[in-house]
Amino acid sequence: MATVKHSKSSTIPVTPQETFRSLNSMVESHLDPVGLTTPLLHAQLAWLSHPQELSEALTVLAMKMWDFQTHAWNRAMGMPSDDVETPHPDDTRFVDPVWTDSATWDITKEWYLTLTHHVQNMIYDTPGLSTKEKRKAAFWWRKWLNAMAPTNFFATNPVAQRLAMDSRGESLIRGMRNFLQDIEAGTVRMTSPDDFQVGKNLATTPGKVVFRNRLLEVIHYAPTQAKVHSVPLVIVTPWINKFYVLDLNPKKSMVKYLLDQGLDVFITSWKNPTAEYHDVSFDDYIVEGIGAAIDVACKLSGATQVNAVGYCIGGAALATYMAWANRHYGERKVPVESATFLTTLVDYHHPGDIEVFLDEGTIEWLSRSMEEQGYLDGQQMASAFRLLRSNSLIWHYVVHGYLYGEAPAPFDVLYWNMDTTRMPAAMHSWYLRQFYVDNNLIKPDALVVAGEPINLERIVQPIYAVSAEDDHIAPWRQAFRIANYVEGEKRFVLSSSGHILGIVNPVVHPPKREYWVGAARRHDTADTWKKAASHHAGSWWEDWMVWLKPLSGELRAAPPVADAIFTALADAPGTYVLER
Repeated sequence: MATVKHSKSSTIPVTPQETFRSLNSMVESHLDPVGLTTPLLHAQLAWLSHPQELSEALTVLAMKMWDFQTHAWNRAMGMPSDDVETPHPDDTRFVDPVWTDSATWDITKEWYLTLTHHVQNMIYDTPGLSTKEKRKAAFWWRKWLNAMAPTNFFATNPVAQRLAMDSRGESLIRGMRNFLQDIEAGTVRMTSPDDFQVGKNLATTPGKVVFRNRLLEVIHYAPTQAKVHSVPLVIVTPWINKFYVLDLNPKKSMVKYLLDQGLDVFITSWKNPTAEYHDVSFDDYIVEGIGAAIDVACKLSGATQVNAVGYCIGGAALATYMAWANRHYGERKVPVESATFLTTLVDYHHPGDIEVFLDEGTIEWLSRSMEEQGYLDGQQMASAFRLLRSNSLIWHYVVHGYLYGEAPAPFDVLYWNMDTTRMPAAMHSWYLRQFYVDNNLIKPDALVVAGEPINLERIVQPIYAVSAEDDHIAPWRQAFRIANYVEGEKRFVLSSSGHILGIVNPVVHPPKREYWVGAARRHDTADTWKKAASHHAGSWWEDWMVWLKPLSGELRAAPPVADAIFTALADAPGTYVLER
């Protein structure tokens, strides 16, 4: 065995395997911090070390290519021929009729789809790789294959060529202008920032900031009904985005809908931290954030308890607070009557595609970066989430903006998505490691938060949990697992659409969406629950009100929006939401 001298008194044994692991770790943490190349290399080595499986896969590819050659010959000769491969249902890149009507472009499309679909299938079936490594390799292969799509290049995009001809080159001039504006903005814009202004045509529901500390502003909304329920509703929003996704405009606003239902609504608007917030901890967000908001709502309304709502990471933090409060208050009454969780993960074992960014090397690199600047820049987080859906959130805007010369359409949700926030270094490093990497939130008493060991089984309050069928940030089957850990009565909802539109899901007629709903028990799986759940057309908001109102107390005259103690510090939407 070879040895490496470490000091005058000791040596470290080094085997070839240890040397490889050491070099691999160095590459991941320094040269490839997000782990892009390593899983691709592992997949290639795995196939080379399994020659029989490789031969079988290449035989399948050869058969597909033979079918492709036959198809190409038929199309070139003007004869009808069925496609060898068809785009996946959510792939809109080839919807223009030219990709089918023209033999040349149909052959181009079929070549690309035949090759890319087979490569993706091979990666998913790689012998000798762990499931996690297969997912990572498939993810990065998919990103590269998406980038190489013929639709992304003027020379291989017949739609772009047609538009250039029809406009006598004007579309290309506009596309260059869009490109230069994106360069100046530092991102591929999904909508124009000039189309929206927070407080003017976004987040316009009247209310007052009634509390402010270093972490958040608490907004109390003006009632729209003469009488309101006596138990206030406190909404804990995620601090990785700004709160107004729940108050985009009057037609989409969950806040306005709740007010119209006679509820007394408070919401958190988190501070956009700077480098001075480097040492702010997750404990601080629980106590000075959620705890403070609930305390303000109780004192201003005169109630002893609130109903609480948590969205995304705000839901994970609310679950942490609930477990903390049920232990901390002991025999005293916990100041939360019920909890609603929106697209919330508490079990991070399979957190979806975001897992590709959350290995040890990436966490170490992120921690070093945050340590240097004091925070995680929101643009980094936004870029990672966009990369999860690169075709729809990146390449769509590249093609339509640069090749077609189209100005980005005004879309309030996309504007909100671009309005990023930062996260304190200490808090976010702790959150990533304790929740995503070590999955400690579901382990009884594995975490100590604000002086109390945390156990989700201590949550005995009624729970209403909502997930979204197409959610790629909090996959619905994983979000369902909150039902397997908390003790209180649980009602679970699966909404159609994704992470945002599954929640921002107003009641409209005729209904645009659908949902499944039913009681959930601790021994249920997501699939067994869905088999027993009832299906409904429309918005789950109506079902939520049937569940929530009996927990919200009697109707009474609406309390003042602010009072002598909690004075109006600013009009809604406040000042923190405007910080960049």
